[in-house]
Amino acid sequence: MKKKIFGFFTLMSLSLSIVSAQETFKVMFYNLLNYPLEDAVPNRINDLAYIINDYQPDLFLVCELNNLSGAIDVLNVTKSEISSDFEMATYVSNTSDDNYGDQNDLQNLLYYDSSKFTIIQEIIVPTYLRDFNVYRLQLNTVNQNTNPVEFYVIIGHLKASSGTTNAQKRFEMIEDLEIYLDTLTNDTFVLFSGDLNVYTSSESAFQTLLNTNNNITFIDPANRVGSWHNNSSYVDVFTQSTRTQTGYGGSTGGFDDRFDFILTSDNMANSTDLSFVADSYQVYGNNGLVSCWNKSINSSDCETTGSQFSYTLRNHLHNFSDHLPVTLSLQTDATFLSINELESVSKLNLESNIIYDTLILNYNFNYNNETIVIYNSLGQQVKTFQTNGEVKQYLDVSSLQDGLYYLALLNRNINPLKFIVFN
Repeated sequence: MKKKIFGFFTLMSLSLSIVSAQETFKVMFYNLLNYPLEDAVPNRINDLAYIINDYQPDLFLVCELNNLSGAIDVLNVTKSEISSDFEMATYVSNTSDDNYGDQNDLQNLLYYDSSKFTIIQEIIVPTYLRDFNVYRLQLNTVNQNTNPVEFYVIIGHLKASSGTTNAQKRFEMIEDLEIYLDTLTNDTFVLFSGDLNVYTSSESAFQTLLNTNNNITFIDPANRVGSWHNNSSYVDVFTQSTRTQTGYGGSTGGFDDRFDFILTSDNMANSTDLSFVADSYQVYGNNGLVSCWNKSINSSDCETTGSQFSYTLRNHLHNFSDHLPVTLSLQTDATFLSINELESVSKLNLESNIIYDTLILNYNFNYNNETIVIYNSLGQQVKTFQTNGEVKQYLDVSSLQDGLYYLALLNRNINPLKFIVFN
């Protein structure tokens, strides 16, 4: 079956200065359980706020995101609970089922600290069911122009449920991903995260990812490859289900499966440019107790004296999703940078990146009657305005469709500003 791969380059650049020569940063993957359409538990976004505030990820990777409204909710939480520097990749509805279902209710998305990472490229790899969303990132480092450190983040959500038919479907989806991975050089750094729904490492889908004959070979940083389904020996890497009680949405089977993963390409085991920190892989909220097997994650059986994860955290995890997040720390020997206050930023900035009807632009240049150009995510010019003598420019964008846009001054060498229209 012929597959399509879509890609585009974002219009982002940063001016930076030296902070340190060695950095560690944190990754979290989380199945959001049909956010925001699943509403059996009210105000779930408050539970998510507590969770990500507790862990403070630098990269936040998600699946089971329903719509742009939910994506913006999550973005606002990352900005308020982690850093105002957080941004999200372009929200794109699932394309894989367009020819037969077009439900588009389960999307993947990347949120990132823009002071540490720049998105270079966003790619969609479709399958028969759900897209793989691929993000090519670059670290913001001193030598980013001469010796850039780049890596790819892939987010996936494979076919659910047990049985040979569903296992075969998962394998077919991974085969589609492998077609794309074969286009990369074999020294590429790749982080693959997702709800893989595999019941054992012997499944063809998982074995394909680990195959050393592949262009990109993945490894398990947890080093816990095996037959984990309903096997208490693997309780430390179980991620589902956090619940035993009905009425919350999602699965109610209790804690007995490893469905959620962060895998890395094998070159990330020991590279000085980019590698995972040994023993940093965790299932967040999982205290690793055999007594937690087949229990709800907020059960007293899931904690003992000295346990890392408290009842309060585990209760928020229980409320928000039937999965637990997976976390991993990465490290680099490259010298990181911090964002300077650019003249263009201080003189040209948006009061908000989330726009409903009116875009408010702070404009403090001495020259006026300049042309403001609005571009869509494909780089197409969709609207123009002329500046006046006011320091605040009120631009009517109510005619624009929901989505990602860029604002720039025509004929001026100023970094474009990114904003999202949400009517």
